[in-house]
Amino acid sequence: MIDSLMTPNDREEALSRAYVAAVAAGAGYVTAEPKLDRDGVDIEIHAGGLSRPQLNIQLKATINLGEAANEAYRYALKRRNYDLLRKQTMVPRILVVLSLPAAEVEWLSVTPEQLILRRCAYWASLAGFSETQNNESVTISIHNNNRFDVDSLKALMERARSGAIA
Repeated sequence: MIDSLMTPNDREEALSRAYVAAVAAGAGYVTAEPKLDRDGVDIEIHAGGLSRPQLNIQLKATINLGEAANEAYRYALKRRNYDLLRKQTMVPRILVVLSLPAAEVEWLSVTPEQLILRRCAYWASLAGFSETQNNESVTISIHNNNRFDVDSLKALMERARSGAIA
């Protein structure tokens, strides 16, 4: 009996939200999800302290991120998402791409000792990127040092205090 209400793509998206929420919680930050995705923002992260910085994030998940070449992953992003992420906004925006194993059974495991979400996510800022002539998608580079984890999120929030991530 198949009782799943979610497609594999739905599960990828849900796991990417859970991943970002877990990293944000580890950093002591609050997350919020806009009711409607009309502006390419899937999740917001809010911090306290001076100026209450915030990040807006477009989430993606893939089983096809592959190996980094020349210290960067190549990721095909829909043109609409590319355009939304490259525009100047009051709140900095980043792309977070969760890399998942090819086999869905390996994505998540739960035991009494551990909760494991396999692989990790990487972030990229497209702020200030140039317009493209591509109609469907734009392949971007995501540096393999841009792992989205607690330390990198704290560093991103410090940069967001000035209003810029690029």
